[in-house]
Amino acid sequence: MTTESLKSLARAKKSDGSAAQGEPSDVPPIVSSAHLVSPRSAEMSEFEFGLIVAGNAFERWILHCMSATGLKDLTPLDVLVLHHVTHRARDKRLADICFIMNVEDTHLINYSLKKLQSIGVVASRKSGKEVTYSSTELGRDYVQRYREIRESCLINALNADDKLNRDIGELARLLRLLSGIYDQAARSAASL
Repeated sequence: MTTESLKSLARAKKSDGSAAQGEPSDVPPIVSSAHLVSPRSAEMSEFEFGLIVAGNAFERWILHCMSATGLKDLTPLDVLVLHHVTHRARDKRLADICFIMNVEDTHLINYSLKKLQSIGVVASRKSGKEVTYSSTELGRDYVQRYREIRESCLINALNADDKLNRDIGELARLLRLLSGIYDQAARSAASL
């Protein structure tokens, strides 16, 4: 889709009253791949661009926050795995971690678990044929420090009131819904 057709799409959208009042009528959707914009849902392309930008910002944030705790040289997945293994102080199996995090490639999570074990923040325990993982005291200390830094740097900067917190909750529900739609679309595409 060209810039002109995006502007045309934006004008058409505005003329039917679906846009917010006060917005200029010739503002095209903000997208990263104009050639993918569908006249049936330009908003989906806007969402995907926002998801790309927010995803990269979130990964940068969690790396800097964890690095500020003193735990450096982790990948975003390593940080997320450590948080999940610490979650609710329950031992977790590899399959459960992959399922909850929606990661299909178990070797990615397994690699993170081995890396986290090697630096002493995660421990494994074998019970029969089953291996479970939990955070160590050192791991829990890093996660607690992460929480403190998150509160200071992110939550204080957000300064959310009740309305913003409700909006964030609604956005979280929408993201979970869209993740299911993307998963179904991926299954459909894989069968082509």
